Amino acid sequence: MKRIWIITIVLVAVIMPNKFMFAQKGTKIRTVVIDAGHGGKDPGASSKQLREKDVALSVALMVGSYIKAQFSDVKVIYTRKTDQFIPLYERGEIANRNNADLFISIHCNANNSSSIYGAETYVLGIEEKRTDLNMKVAMMENAAILLEEDASQQYGDFDPKSPEAIIGLTLFQQDYLDQSLTFASKVQKQFTERVGRKDRSVHQAGFLVLWKTAMPSVLIELGYLSNPTEAAFLASEKGQVYLASAIYRAFKEYKLEYEKENKAYDYRADALKKKASEPEITEPQVINGNTPAAELEYRVQFYVSPKEVPLSDPRFAKLSNLDFYQHNGFFKYTSGHFADVNSAVKHQNKVRTLGFSDAFVIAVYQGKRIGLDEADNIRSSTR
Repeated sequence: MKRIWIITIVLVAVIMPNKFMFAQKGTKIRTVVIDAGHGGKDPGASSKQLREKDVALSVALMVGSYIKAQFSDVKVIYTRKTDQFIPLYERGEIANRNNADLFISIHCNANNSSSIYGAETYVLGIEEKRTDLNMKVAMMENAAILLEEDASQQYGDFDPKSPEAIIGLTLFQQDYLDQSLTFASKVQKQFTERVGRKDRSVHQAGFLVLWKTAMPSVLIELGYLSNPTEAAFLASEKGQVYLASAIYRAFKEYKLEYEKENKAYDYRADALKKKASEPEITEPQVINGNTPAAELEYRVQFYVSPKEVPLSDPRFAKLSNLDFYQHNGFFKYTSGHFADVNSAVKHQNKVRTLGFSDAFVIAVYQGKRIGLDEADNIRSSTR
């Protein structure tokens, strides 16, 4: 029966209608589907007080809110917004029906060993060097079909515990493999460089939730609930905000890169943006740098590190008026001190040309970082 199932999906891959194989026809990223893994009667992985479905939903909603706040031209669709059970096949179908340009499925991992930790991102495919290990992850995530009432109608004789069946899934997504890998790599880069997570890299495996998605698709494992330290981070507001922010930043970088390649990127509109700020916790942030803060000023934040980096670091050599502040255990570095936001935006563009592509403008008032909207209100009230 396993051979029959594999032959069946090969035939489906060959005769699949073009509307499924080539859904991504546009030159811009206009629709993203965000999938919070598990839900309802399917809790996913769990620790003593934490369930995968809850963490996945919280982070998924944050990612979507960040994208909607920064990109008015992007439609964000969630496979679920509440604690609801959604069949695996339906999650991909939601993306297909909406002609999505990107599918992001968010999960947490678990292992028998409590010492294993770190974040990893998967795409659909086969990775010979890690076949056995990746197979176990796929089996765990695919087990959700055992809770689906009409599984036999949707998946035929697919056995979530069969290596042969899982390998058969990887025949799909070949048209979007390069793009999926590109986005996955950007996610991992943000996790490690911005959030300080252990990089467990990008891998390929057979996940039913990615099966038949007709667009670049990834499955993100935020971390291991079986590791007490990492579970505490995943349960915290700080941890969820930083992970969601990292995925958002990967999306931003992927979108801009894709649209530049397709000559659909509006440089002028981007340069005039005043609210291109990094999503962060909104609590007051005290500036701990060397330069006394003006009553209200703007700076360009260009670098974040879990460890303090000297302002004399060679990487910062071409930047002027350097400063830093600490927030949630991270050191955040800025360049420049400007009285108006337009001057700061011009400096932001210069900083980006020096290799800091994620540089953005922040506002500082009476020694504390504030939102740009709040800064606008302060400027208006003092005129």
